[in-house]
Amino acid sequence: MGSITPCLWFDGKAEEAAELYTSVVRNSRIVNVSRTGPSDSDPALTVSFELDGQPFVGLNGGPQFSFTEAVSFQISCSDQAEVDQYWSALTDGGEESRCGWLKDRYGVSWQIIPAVLASLIGGPDTEGAQRVVAVMLGMQKLDIAALEAAYRGD
Repeated sequence: MGSITPCLWFDGKAEEAAELYTSVVRNSRIVNVSRTGPSDSDPALTVSFELDGQPFVGLNGGPQFSFTEAVSFQISCSDQAEVDQYWSALTDGGEESRCGWLKDRYGVSWQIIPAVLASLIGGPDTEGAQRVVAVMLGMQKLDIAALEAAYRGD
């Protein structure tokens, strides 16, 4: 079976974006840079990189297309420190949104989600889940302690 590799269309910033993403996401690396000419100083045409083992390609395709929130990348975080770290790194030069969503400086949308959120929303206490959703709707960066308190009814 073939593999699926998302290709992200950038307006000249593919290499810069790949450098940021691989510096922020654990177990990540730039695999290859194909340049428009023979010199290392020539602009990148494509950049192959991996984020936590998931392959991506960044393509410097020009200004014809831009990113939208219709596609986002979700990062599952084990604790609040991890949420804070990703949020800080990816909103730098970008834009905060609601419910754990953000756009980075390149316009790519991300969801920075605590791993515990699935059990809080999908747990056996449906009233607790409704409280979690209500609290989450008022947040930008998600606060695990506040979400857990809402689930408990504190």
